[in-house]
Amino acid sequence: MQRLATAPAHVEYVVDGAPSVRAIQFLVDVLSNPTNAALLGIGALSVLAAMAGYLRYRPVQSDVQALRDALTDYEAFLPWMLRLAVGLPLVGAGFAGYFFSPSVAAPTRIFQVAIGFLLLFGLATRAVAAVGLAGYLVGLAVHPSLVLASEYVGGFLALLLVGSGRPSADHLLHRVADAPNTTFGRIDPVHGAVSWFNEAIEPYRQYTPVVLRLGLGINFSILGFWEKLANPGPALAVVEKYDLTTVVPVDPGLWVVGAGLTELAIGVLLLAGLFTRATAAVGFVVLTTTLFGLPDDPVLAHVTLFGMTSALFVLGAGPYSIDAYIHDRGAPDETPAHDV
Repeated sequence: MQRLATAPAHVEYVVDGAPSVRAIQFLVDVLSNPTNAALLGIGALSVLAAMAGYLRYRPVQSDVQALRDALTDYEAFLPWMLRLAVGLPLVGAGFAGYFFSPSVAAPTRIFQVAIGFLLLFGLATRAVAAVGLAGYLVGLAVHPSLVLASEYVGGFLALLLVGSGRPSADHLLHRVADAPNTTFGRIDPVHGAVSWFNEAIEPYRQYTPVVLRLGLGINFSILGFWEKLANPGPALAVVEKYDLTTVVPVDPGLWVVGAGLTELAIGVLLLAGLFTRATAAVGFVVLTTTLFGLPDDPVLAHVTLFGMTSALFVLGAGPYSIDAYIHDRGAPDETPAHDV
């Protein structure tokens, strides 16, 4: 069997030169161990049983509804959350000298620093997000490994939909331009066009959870499948480097397969929009555990994932999701565009 090449990946931020490992043979070896197979089977059945039990019996519904009501108040802060989630890592990437992902050297630092600071200030937010998205797509065409930073696509698209919000420079300038008899309102050459564009895009704001789900779902799926299940060599090296088997005393191969299946499951559930808030919360915990477990992992490279999972926890699944389908079927405790 041909040996699979190892692609630049998140795990290679913390380990270099790991040997390639035959993925199919690796999975066969791990799953042929009865203990490994039993632990994976028990874990999978437990998750499925918990999901089915929730859908069937709907426990703690008053608590769930109270949480949803509370999170509705946080939706006003969504643009600010997304601007921080995308702007901060871009500024950090520019000064650190990498282009969106630590695996790709930056051709110039000015581009990312400028995009990042403009997003943090909330100045020309939608236009800046469009430029940032175009820059990422051009970089992806040149460096396919940037697919591992695909969460930026969802982040930029979400900012295009929600705009700058408040507090932001856009909001302040808009208020001044709209005020009667202001000099700025008379000389501002773009206020009218910006106001028209904002009104035109407003009906599409409801799709913000969809683009966030797609961006995060694709990213988690890639991290789980490609980084770990299809290329287990670097992941095994991470387990060995940090002696993770002393934290959870299982076979190193089970560590890799378990982590890969967990991230892949998170990605698939987000793409499907099933148990979206709960899945986003699990994804946040997985990211947090990774950062605490891998002390030399670059934190800034994951800030966008943290911010987007937080935003999705606030918003829920949105349209085109199984959660929305459950609501449409008349589940009494569901609310539109939200999830269990």
